[in-house]
Amino acid sequence: MPAPRKFSREQLQTAALTLVDEHGLAGLTMRNLAAELGTGAMTIYNYVDGRDGLEELVTEAVMTETQWTDEGGEWETRVFTIAEATWRAVRAHPHAIPLILTRRSFDIPTLAPAEALLQALADSGRSGLDLLVAFRAVSGFVTGFAQAELTNPLSAPADGDRAAAATRVAQLPADRFPRLIEIAHAAAAGDPDIEFRDGLKIVLAGLRAKH
Repeated sequence: MPAPRKFSREQLQTAALTLVDEHGLAGLTMRNLAAELGTGAMTIYNYVDGRDGLEELVTEAVMTETQWTDEGGEWETRVFTIAEATWRAVRAHPHAIPLILTRRSFDIPTLAPAEALLQALADSGRSGLDLLVAFRAVSGFVTGFAQAELTNPLSAPADGDRAAAATRVAQLPADRFPRLIEIAHAAAAGDPDIEFRDGLKIVLAGLRAKH
């Protein structure tokens, strides 16, 4: 009879995500995960298959945090609700975003938001290739928006000071980058929640117009 497992999958996910939140992806190692759980590194190898397994723990932990209320209604409302819930889960863990963009997990809770989003889009009358394109448009906007908050010239520094980011951009040559400077000032005074919702409305308007 096999010995009982000391750690649950959920415990491993939580510990791995804590490491990434606090130390970035460089802090995600077998040794650090073992220390976070109060055990030896060799014990972790009984649960996790190398680096790929560590990264899968993180993506699962982030996506499992996607929570929304399914109250039925129009497909657009449901798409909006699921997309916003996903965005909030992803942006809450900025160091994990590169993994969300590049890794895939077949963990059931991780796949639940994608299936719910697909069903809402399918209820608009889409199927097959049309459904795939719509899904990629919405999910791409969600993850892309989260990434843009961190990696483009308008992204705020680690302390979240959006005005500081605008100041950096404002120092560019005004005759060459007038529009970039314009939106930098808008970003400094803006609200990420409003920006996300307005952007998602544009995506949904396009989906509505095409169907």
